[in-house]
Amino acid sequence: MSPIKKSSNAKDYLRMYTQMVRIRTFEDNANQLYLAAKMPGLTHMYSGEEAVAVGICEALRTTDKITSTHRGHGHCVAKGAEFKEMFCELLGKEEGYCRGKGGSMHIADQSNGNLGANAIVGGSMGIATGSALTSKFLGKDDVTVCFFGDGATAQGLMYEVMNMASLWSLPVIYACENNGYSEYTRTDEIAAGSILARAEAFGIEAHQVDGQDVLAVNALTEKLVERSRKGEGPFFMELMTYRYHGHHVGDINREYYRSKKEERDWKENRDPIIKFRGWLVNEGIATEDEIDGLNAEVKSDASAAVEYALNAKFPDVSEVDMHVFTDVEHALA
Repeated sequence: MSPIKKSSNAKDYLRMYTQMVRIRTFEDNANQLYLAAKMPGLTHMYSGEEAVAVGICEALRTTDKITSTHRGHGHCVAKGAEFKEMFCELLGKEEGYCRGKGGSMHIADQSNGNLGANAIVGGSMGIATGSALTSKFLGKDDVTVCFFGDGATAQGLMYEVMNMASLWSLPVIYACENNGYSEYTRTDEIAAGSILARAEAFGIEAHQVDGQDVLAVNALTEKLVERSRKGEGPFFMELMTYRYHGHHVGDINREYYRSKKEERDWKENRDPIIKFRGWLVNEGIATEDEIDGLNAEVKSDASAAVEYALNAKFPDVSEVDMHVFTDVEHALA
């Protein structure tokens, strides 16, 4: 783990740990809802990548913005979302963040600066860059972080927006979550050359960081966010991480593209939660019993939220066209 930060205290570190556990617990419950045929559609698990979302979002203010991906539950939780509203959204219920209409891949929580997940690979890059342009145009110092996977580096939109962001020095951080695979293909089989060099070609300062080390991710993000607020952006981060599950919950038999040994090695030797837990204990920030208590509390909160969501109301049929269309006159009013 990275060295302890003098500016932080035990409360900050325990919050980071708790947020990672909340993400893992949310995903475990979402997977069970799918396996029990209680959740419509598919979902894409974020388990294993928790240090990325938490390390980055802990460096942001509520007014800072993020855009997310089809694997977006972790980003949503890390940016401040609540279990109850998230599970309601997954189950299509009225009290969900998008009144049950977004589902797993389109959750948006704008009260916490989450502009939304996007099922289109790389689809939110233009939204994030536009958000950063808005911040600069309005004279604000808000920063936008654009999350995307290594597979999205094949999208032409990425190069268009990075060119614009660099020319106009926009306060945006492009965060590439390199989990080693683009769906079912190894990253080194779909991405020629260096991913960092793609950003550097546009004059964008680019950094690679261990995405399993929440403190390293957080320390780098804090520096880049502070510089972005001063007009020194944009920046690019490649976060080396790993997804424990398949591309989606239905991708169970994965040995044709990656081995069980590889998965076991990451889970046993590089798990971000286990690593950070050990660090907290070794630094005297928390005891094993205290951490077990945090874990139990999170699991209890998640169980209660799932039960609530299962029994919550579906939206009324009269809402079928709500939030999906507006006439031009109304939009410009």
